[in-house]
Amino acid sequence: MFGSALIVQAIGAVFVGIVTVGMFQLSMSFESVNSEAEFNEAMGPFLAIMASTLGVSVLIGFLGSVLQGVLVVPVARSVLNRRTGFKQMWKLAGRRIWPLLGVAVLLTFGGMLAVAAIVGVSVLLFTAMGPGALLVVLPLGLGSIVAFVWIGLKLMLAPAAIVVERTGVYDGLLRSWQLTRNNWWRIFGITLVVAIMVGIIGQIVQIPASLAAAAIGGVVAPHPDAEAVASTMVVTTVISSAIGALVGSVTFAFQASVFALIYMDLRMRRDGLDVELMRLMETGGDPEGIPGGPSSPLPSTIQPPNGGQFPSAPSGPRPPA
Repeated sequence: MFGSALIVQAIGAVFVGIVTVGMFQLSMSFESVNSEAEFNEAMGPFLAIMASTLGVSVLIGFLGSVLQGVLVVPVARSVLNRRTGFKQMWKLAGRRIWPLLGVAVLLTFGGMLAVAAIVGVSVLLFTAMGPGALLVVLPLGLGSIVAFVWIGLKLMLAPAAIVVERTGVYDGLLRSWQLTRNNWWRIFGITLVVAIMVGIIGQIVQIPASLAAAAIGGVVAPHPDAEAVASTMVVTTVISSAIGALVGSVTFAFQASVFALIYMDLRMRRDGLDVELMRLMETGGDPEGIPGGPSSPLPSTIQPPNGGQFPSAPSGPRPPA
């Protein structure tokens, strides 16, 4: 789980580092702007970097949705104390990769369209009503945040359902909606506590890293010029991105495991999954599969010798019982 999360976090860290360095260099170029024409010329790269920042956020969210479905595999197998290697995890999850990509696209771009719609309505209201639109926009924004959190928690188990129960995109979303019924507040509390824990741990680790990066810059270039500042910025960005990727991998794997356990818990409460897991534990059925998936026939505990057939009972009268 850590290795898979590290790959995704490393991809995100590389893009974030590139955008950060680009933003720093662009801010340096703004200092030499002396005319409106030069300002307009510099705004083009600035808007491109801002769009890149948005694109990186969308990419990380998209990959996170896919990875959440993948990481449910080792958690589900660990319920039966079955170990799962990196290759085996991706092999089992790879069979459901297309529905996973589909639900990730739907959730990511659905959220983007909702945010764009709210921003567009807010801009129109401010254009038509002026500052008085704040009385409408503020409740609209707060209500949108509440609705976004509510819908997000209702649909957050869709990747797990797609992988474990082998459903399609629509059925996975519907399954998540059904599983979270009458359990929303409990899921919200667990998710909130986990988010607070992850945020605190991340800040505790990042603060010493930021101080160390600042100290390195002060030691290497106590009286920096523009080139020294740029070089120090690159070094500190690389260090901060690497540490952020490591911390993000641990926290993401932890969050994904919590979501997977919530899914397994709801399946036990609603579907009696615990009975199915006990059956698998006793019979050893489907040892290489994902527990909780579509039921497979029970393995036969007694096999005929040499792959043949059991001898038939001799004909004639039977002895009394």
